[in-house]
Amino acid sequence: MKALLIVAHGSRREASNEEVRALGEAVAALPDNAFDRVGCAFLELAEPSIPDGLLQFIEAGATEITVAPYFLSAGRHVSEDIPAEVDKVKSAYPHITVRIAPYLGASAAMPALLLAQGCAC
Repeated sequence: MKALLIVAHGSRREASNEEVRALGEAVAALPDNAFDRVGCAFLELAEPSIPDGLLQFIEAGATEITVAPYFLSAGRHVSEDIPAEVDKVKSAYPHITVRIAPYLGASAAMPALLLAQGCAC
């Protein structure tokens, strides 16, 4: 089973965390979704944590998990913290394939998306 874990920073403002959860639900509902399961996790300040999110997928039978950092730039969280959290689970489950996708801001679609957002005002 293939799973997609969208990872965001997490916020003390619960409405912000709910936005990320709603994004996960919207991705899961897309007709061309290539994943059996889609969920989200947070680096800090909200639940589930990244290790807990990964473990939920593993317990559900996932054998391939893609972690998608929902971040706009490659700061410390993207380059160090998320990989460190993922490694905690990867080392305990070497038979599970876990890969980290490029962070959202690195997408080639970002310039067009920014223009589209600007035109929507």
